[in-house]
Amino acid sequence: MTHPTMDKNRKWVPGFGAMLLILLSHTTSALEVPLDPKVLEGLPQPPTITLQSPKDYIFDPRENIVIHCEAKGKPHPSFSWTRNGTHFDVEKDSKVLMKPGSGTLVIDISGEKAEAYEGTYQCTAHNEHGTAVSNNIVIRQSRSPLWSKERNEAIVVQMGVSLVLQCRPPAGLPPPVIFWMDNNFQRLPLDKRVSQALNGDLYFSNVLPEDNRNDYICYARFPHTQTIQQKQPISVTVLDNSPEGERRPGFMTPLGITSTKMVLRGETLELECIADGLPTPEISWQKDGGELPSSRMSFYNFKKTLKVSDVNEADAGDYRCTATNKLGTAQHVIKVSVKAAPFWVSAPRNLILAPNETGILTCRVNGEPKPKISWFVNGVPIENAPEDHSRKVDDDTVILSFVKTGSSAVYQCNASNEFGYLLANAFVNVLAEAPRVLTPPNGVYQVITNNPALLHCASFGSPIPTITWFKDSQTSVKNGDPYVIHENGTLEIHVAQPLHSGKYTCIASNNLGLKENHVYLEVKEPTRILKQPEYKDVQRGMSAVFECKVKHDPSLIPTVIWLKDNGELPDDERFDVDGDSLTIRDVTDEDEGTYTCIQNTTLDQDSASAMLTVVGNPDPPTDLEITDQAERSVQLTWTPGDEHNSPTQKFLIQYEDLLHQPGVWINLTDTPGTSTTVQLNLSPYVYYSFRVLALNGVGYSRPSQPSSQYRTNPSAPDENPSDVQGVGTQPGNLVISWTPLTGFLANGPGLEYKVLWRQKDVEEDWSSKTVANVSQFIVSGTPTYVPYEIKVQAINDYGSGPEPEVVIGYSGEDLPLSAPDSVQVMVHNSTLAEVHWEPVSLQSVRGKLQGYKVYFRRIRGLHETQEDTEQQEQVLTFSGNRSEGRLPGLQPYSLYNLTVRVLNIKGEGPASPSKTFETPEGVPGPPSFLNVINPGLDSLTLEWGPPMNNNGRLAGYTLKYQPVNTTNELGPVKVINFLANETTITLGNLNSSMLYKFYMSAKTIKGSGPIITEEAFTAMDTMPPVGPAFGKVNTSMLEDGAVISWDYFGHHKNVYVEYVVENSKEDWKRELVNGSHWHMIKGLKPGTSYKVRVVARDPADPTVHSTDEVLVAVPAVPNRQVDIATQGWFIGLMCAIALLILVLLIVCFIKRNKGGKYPVKEKEDAHQDPEIQPMKEDDGTFGEYRSMESDTEDHKPLKGSRTPSNGTVRRDESDDSLVDYGEGGDGQFNEDGSFIGQYSGKKEKDTHEGNESSEAPSPVNAMNSFV
Repeated sequence: MTHPTMDKNRKWVPGFGAMLLILLSHTTSALEVPLDPKVLEGLPQPPTITLQSPKDYIFDPRENIVIHCEAKGKPHPSFSWTRNGTHFDVEKDSKVLMKPGSGTLVIDISGEKAEAYEGTYQCTAHNEHGTAVSNNIVIRQSRSPLWSKERNEAIVVQMGVSLVLQCRPPAGLPPPVIFWMDNNFQRLPLDKRVSQALNGDLYFSNVLPEDNRNDYICYARFPHTQTIQQKQPISVTVLDNSPEGERRPGFMTPLGITSTKMVLRGETLELECIADGLPTPEISWQKDGGELPSSRMSFYNFKKTLKVSDVNEADAGDYRCTATNKLGTAQHVIKVSVKAAPFWVSAPRNLILAPNETGILTCRVNGEPKPKISWFVNGVPIENAPEDHSRKVDDDTVILSFVKTGSSAVYQCNASNEFGYLLANAFVNVLAEAPRVLTPPNGVYQVITNNPALLHCASFGSPIPTITWFKDSQTSVKNGDPYVIHENGTLEIHVAQPLHSGKYTCIASNNLGLKENHVYLEVKEPTRILKQPEYKDVQRGMSAVFECKVKHDPSLIPTVIWLKDNGELPDDERFDVDGDSLTIRDVTDEDEGTYTCIQNTTLDQDSASAMLTVVGNPDPPTDLEITDQAERSVQLTWTPGDEHNSPTQKFLIQYEDLLHQPGVWINLTDTPGTSTTVQLNLSPYVYYSFRVLALNGVGYSRPSQPSSQYRTNPSAPDENPSDVQGVGTQPGNLVISWTPLTGFLANGPGLEYKVLWRQKDVEEDWSSKTVANVSQFIVSGTPTYVPYEIKVQAINDYGSGPEPEVVIGYSGEDLPLSAPDSVQVMVHNSTLAEVHWEPVSLQSVRGKLQGYKVYFRRIRGLHETQEDTEQQEQVLTFSGNRSEGRLPGLQPYSLYNLTVRVLNIKGEGPASPSKTFETPEGVPGPPSFLNVINPGLDSLTLEWGPPMNNNGRLAGYTLKYQPVNTTNELGPVKVINFLANETTITLGNLNSSMLYKFYMSAKTIKGSGPIITEEAFTAMDTMPPVGPAFGKVNTSMLEDGAVISWDYFGHHKNVYVEYVVENSKEDWKRELVNGSHWHMIKGLKPGTSYKVRVVARDPADPTVHSTDEVLVAVPAVPNRQVDIATQGWFIGLMCAIALLILVLLIVCFIKRNKGGKYPVKEKEDAHQDPEIQPMKEDDGTFGEYRSMESDTEDHKPLKGSRTPSNGTVRRDESDDSLVDYGEGGDGQFNEDGSFIGQYSGKKEKDTHEGNESSEAPSPVNAMNSFV
């Protein structure tokens, strides 16, 4: 049955055509009954069947018959029953009991014949508002009849033929379940050769000797009675004296080429094909002209049975099964048709209508064949029910128009065809109810940002209430982004944001009243893990720390839960959860796993996981084995140890030489971590023992246990000593050296070295000497520095090493014999010279030529007479292939001497003859000092010293100087030249109290040298104060602020105006005013007194210089930023002036009508622009003009205007007076020359304006013009 719900599909949209549309224009939404018990109290309701037994009820005769029938309604319904279409009087049968308050029947059939109560039952539930009826319930007794007595003949068959053993169980209710077993109650094995058909028969596609048995027994299990019936055993004997040969497949069931099958919609289609043949055929399925429904299809019984569940009309068609073996195929087509018992398209729904409303009951069903629909009212066929003019039946639809109070009823729709029927009850309840809001009041909904929010407003009323929503009791909420108002009244916000938080009011209203309800929405910030735990690889015994920092809504307090492998953390004190972190101390292998941090709030949660991997040094390899033993190689194999979660990167193989270095393990080779074997190359005459170490990301394992010992036989050396050299250490010798072979490379006992040498390019035999295991041999009596060919060969008791390579060496060197010839010097400039020489012969070098050394020293300056003994000799070395070199860094105007020597490894040869040269003049160095002394009011005296290095004949000095003003701007440069003997000058006609900068340089005939600078002040015209001098400080007030001016004679670069509120403990505020002698302080508070001072600071002088503090009082005037047009006093004043002008206009009009002559017209012509107001809007004063005067600058009225003593601004004859611009004619200039006041563009003037009067309008003039 369909139960009423409250929240969906309350609108009924009919589809009947034009005639019904007129009627349906008055149809209201169907109102559904609320489930809230508080609402149901006192609400009349026709009966509704809530529980009933199934249509086909098979009962067990050992138990009572219970036929369910439950219903609800207001008032509670009464119940009655019919059996086989007639009234069933329950009270007259003592075996039948109807449960109190219910229609459920309990029939006690103990001691009675159960067949007496079989039949068709129907329940009726009735109250004063209607009658509901149940389905027809067919009651039948379950049956499990005995198998009929029969004698089964023994079956004898030849091997290879097909066979069917029939079961044919007795008909039971419901049908029994069939299975085959033997005498030991063991199920017979089934396979693709032996299978059980759907009807229970046992099929053999071909029999084999193993099928011989005399206990084929068919069993039938009856579900309701839980009894099992047994057929008599069947005996099968298989003969093999004339076996059946191989044959093509053929079908044992179904028979023929085609067959038919009908199935009802929604049931399971079962198709089977069982074939015989030898070999046993394979079965396959396909659907002609379509595909098998794979999602609903399954195969059973070794693909001999095809089942399709939940059949629909598309499953009809031809199903083809194919049996195949190696001899051929066979096919059978099963034509499947799909019929359908009636099924609901749209069942009728309960209606609650208000008086004079219209409603529709629809009973949409489908089936094959098409069901017949019948309507009933209160259990009576509608055509036999009392006539009701408001009711109209149109096939599957009942239309109720303009219903009346008291016309409530229960309607039944019955749809039936040959395969079954459907019966549905739907009541029509005519009610008039004011709205009720079912959602609890003042509910608080909390939701996370960006999630949907659902604010409920469940309501009930008849007619159906209209739901209206308001936010914060003011804003009407309409359907549309972001709001959606559902039919059940729920307000949905698809993506809730913080701005959607607030109070929401829903109002349910109909023509009988309205009801409102308030709910509150709180949109919270989401909980997010900002710092997630990170994957950790931790060594055993160390600590692991997982962090899990979260951001959340302040009103939601998160709780953190840590999980290990999705379970609780171990109960171990090593696990410490502290705020946003989890610490695991002294990590063990058991701690490995995935750790999850879950941050929970009452509304949401966030989680993050990380894995802990416990790593450690690998275990040492084991089971070392030496195989493939050869003279010079073996294969070493081992078993790796546990990696401890860190992959092995490599294996290191070490050996111990028990003969030469016992106890010392030497690295032999390594191999990748994926290898467990290595081929080792060995040396002769070594007693080997091997061990292996494993390396992973943590470190090396402990060494493995040593392998067994392996000894190699001695042999002649495989190699000769390395790094053979021949170098003479002194004249007449040759030292031959080499790197000896290690004991490992000796290959045998008795290691010695055969040293061979001979002079290169000389026809002579090799000289040789055999020496013990040493590293050098000295050959004496050799010529000086000649090449030798050298060889060193290793020898032991088992032979000599390979033929050694020849190495070239040289005998000892001696000092060179000769000096370079033809030394020449070329002077390029005052600091650079170039020297040339003739290279010496190689024979005279008597060694390897290393280069040439040039020695040079400054003897004295050319202007000096005595030698400069303090000058050190300088030396430059040039490579051996050079015959020239440059000498940089020479001093100008100097005398130098120079020698050249040749150089070999032994040392230097004799010096070349000394060569002298001179350097020309250059520019001098800077003057040694520049001082300024005796500053006067208009003069300064300078004195300076000659350069430390004249670099030539001093020609004189050049002085440049220029003034520097207080803004660091440089004045014009003046230049004075002096003779070489002049070292002082007094400069006159300088400005007092002025800073001057001086530049002094010396010069020779080559030009001027570097400058030296100095700065100095001239004296002041009064006694110079200590630090900067300040004069009088003057103050004046303007509308924009306070103007501060001062006298200043200092040179400090940083000058500030500082101010603070009088008697305040606040810090002084500071404004930088460099380069100016006045400053305007803006933003002062009206009606406040300030202390002001001027301060000079210099980064080079820690002393701070300041003026005396002066007091500045800011008058309490209205703020110019206020729009006076909105002030009450201004509006009142304007109204008063307007009223006064109106009175004066009336008086003038009266006088003119009387003939009096009054020049109003002329006055009006002179002032046609009414926007030129006589009042200043900035400060509310009439005709007032303030000049901005200070003690340091003359701020005068504008050109073309003058300031009368009465404060009225007048214009002269010029039409360009600035009084014509702006409002109020405030004609003042700022300190930078800009205009002070409101400049709003030049006004248009008539051609005669300005000629009538040169006087600007004022309140006095305006009044006089009307007198």
